[in-house]
Amino acid sequence: MFELFFKYSRRTFEQGEFLFSSGWPLWLLAVFVVLGAAVIGFALYRNRQDMGLFRLVALGALQTLMLAVALTLLWRPALLSQTLRPQENSVALLLDTSASMSYGTDEESRLQQAVTALDERTLPELEADFDIESFAFSDLTVSLESLELLPPPGSRTHIGDAVLTVLRGANAGALGALVLISDGADNSGDLDAAQIAEIAGFGVPVHTLGVGRENLDDDLELEDVILPAQGIPGSTVGAQVSVRHGRGSQAQLKVYDGDSIIASEPIDLPAQAGVTTRLIDIDVGDAGVRDLRFSVDAIGGEQNLVNNTQIRPLEVPERRRRILYVEGEPRWEYKFIRRALDEAAPVGLATLLRTTPNKFYRQGVDSAEELADGLPDDEQALFAYDALIIGSYEAAALTPEQQEMIRAFVSRRGGSLLMLGGRRGLADGGWGLTPVAEVLPAQLPEIDAPSFIRYPAKAVLTADGERSLLTRLDADDAVNRRLWEELPDLADFQYVSNLKPGAAVLLEAEIQGSTEPLLVHQRFGLGNAYILASGGTWRWQMQLPHEDQRHETFWRQLLQALAASAPEPVMLSTQRVFYADETTVTLRAEVRDREYQPAASAAVSVSIDDGFNPAVSEAMTPVPGEPGVYELSYEAEAAGIYRFEATAELDGEVLGDARVAVRREDDVAEHFRIQQDRALLERLAAATGGRYFSLDDVDEIPEAVQFSEAGIVERQILDLWNMPVNFLLLLLLKAGEWLLRLRWGRL
Repeated sequence: MFELFFKYSRRTFEQGEFLFSSGWPLWLLAVFVVLGAAVIGFALYRNRQDMGLFRLVALGALQTLMLAVALTLLWRPALLSQTLRPQENSVALLLDTSASMSYGTDEESRLQQAVTALDERTLPELEADFDIESFAFSDLTVSLESLELLPPPGSRTHIGDAVLTVLRGANAGALGALVLISDGADNSGDLDAAQIAEIAGFGVPVHTLGVGRENLDDDLELEDVILPAQGIPGSTVGAQVSVRHGRGSQAQLKVYDGDSIIASEPIDLPAQAGVTTRLIDIDVGDAGVRDLRFSVDAIGGEQNLVNNTQIRPLEVPERRRRILYVEGEPRWEYKFIRRALDEAAPVGLATLLRTTPNKFYRQGVDSAEELADGLPDDEQALFAYDALIIGSYEAAALTPEQQEMIRAFVSRRGGSLLMLGGRRGLADGGWGLTPVAEVLPAQLPEIDAPSFIRYPAKAVLTADGERSLLTRLDADDAVNRRLWEELPDLADFQYVSNLKPGAAVLLEAEIQGSTEPLLVHQRFGLGNAYILASGGTWRWQMQLPHEDQRHETFWRQLLQALAASAPEPVMLSTQRVFYADETTVTLRAEVRDREYQPAASAAVSVSIDDGFNPAVSEAMTPVPGEPGVYELSYEAEAAGIYRFEATAELDGEVLGDARVAVRREDDVAEHFRIQQDRALLERLAAATGGRYFSLDDVDEIPEAVQFSEAGIVERQILDLWNMPVNFLLLLLLKAGEWLLRLRWGRL
């Protein structure tokens, strides 16, 4: 219809440059139009008879417009069009043959739909004007003799690499355009802004043909599972689970350890398509490697069941984490914190309770010598703990060296410090004037009156607290909020001053009509620092039924978090714990000496156990510019669980060891995120000067290919003066004038 009135296609107008081919000056056209308008106005005025001003203006406007159109046509309007010269350019077809293109309808896969559309509606017209070069790609790019001879489905999609391979191979030829046929489900991770800019630098337009549905309402996908690489034996860890859905429903999530279900939870998915994220608590169990399988039950009509499952290994070291708790006076808080951990708890709690000015009562120690002289006065003894809790204990009871040592315990050792409220705690204990104050997440007030008061205070969950595992009493967000709201008041409260930058408030206290920080956290150096501005959480246990475990749950989670975040002398990590269709595992070890300084000259080796062959050992290489950091790249060829154990030695002394486990799987990545990524295809096309097409408008590709600045081009001047719409416009203007005259009786 467009070409019927305008002679050329819409695309021709979009790409062409408008001009007047007569060569006459435009100012002369403007002069003629003005003079003509003046003559028309004068003639109408002289023969106006009894016509009013409105009628004169209406007739004059129509006659002037008609004159202006006629004069404009005399100047010969035209389009300067630049197109690829027929028979002298090539066009590359780049066809995605990865496994995700095997999905589609019961009748045809995405790949078959694309090939059919090209054969029937695109290729004949392209082949008439261009030399067609066909390629297929997945993880590798291969040349095709025919679209009928396609390779088997590939295990990866490398769009950027494939496009660059074709463009580099055609540098010396006259490549006019590249047509990419894909669902856009790139899982290489390489097609970023830098690679797109490199592609655009070749100056060849990349037209993209998107296939596949953009929203799969009949598919549930367990998109990701974020789980700590390690857990403490007997503890609970939180897994963040993300489910992609196309419609509202309820997903049943199950977690397996082997064949045993260790957790199961329904997840309500909203009606709007997207990704829903939930937290689920998992019991870690005994020391060893847990091979955890996360799965969501299939919904009706679901074709792809591979993406309903994710596997994550969890390393559970044998070493029991330890916390030192120093309390300056017997009080209920001390008693109930100790009760929260039983003898089989995953965290050991060694406590030092001052009963008289020069006498301490020790509990939970491993030997008669441990803490025999009170708080350790040398770094090595203090650094043996993973976390430190200081209750109602004044700073003056410690030497300046011990105070500085506590600061180093957090910043250099990477341990966690928790300061509790109390009569001799925080500001009332003089801690604001010590090096420890620098570590804390809030400033301590300069006191002229006690900051510790025995008034009831209500603990209130904050937005940060709702996202934190420390303050999670139930996996359901709504239930968790309700459980906090129903807790009894705290027995006391202690004021702090301004929060420091980066501090996060997990709990607030409602007290005497105001809201104050209660549980505050921040990172400091390598470690973590917390303030719990109360010594009265024991009232939760005292005023709740004995079977209510909220007090114990809160303290167990807090104590485990304090201990678990502290680094070991040797830390071993990988980029991730699950590798889908990738073989290269990069191991990274961070090694520190007995003073927790980077050990730049250590000898670090890794023992590798793939579960099938005898373990092998390989040396790790220091990373330049990063003292104490070592790396090793290992090729995990076969699927399965790989266990890595790093050991570091310095001057003949073993500094420590660390373990991590990863799982390798084949033929997995292509079954995730299989919906068409139209945004990526449009971004690639726009950056290179191309266009995005769907299967419905595939027949527009040949015309779009012609308008290219790459290859060998020719310029044409296309006349516009003889477009049918011009004569139709003249006819309408004259007919409009006649109709008005007829209506007014002025013919």
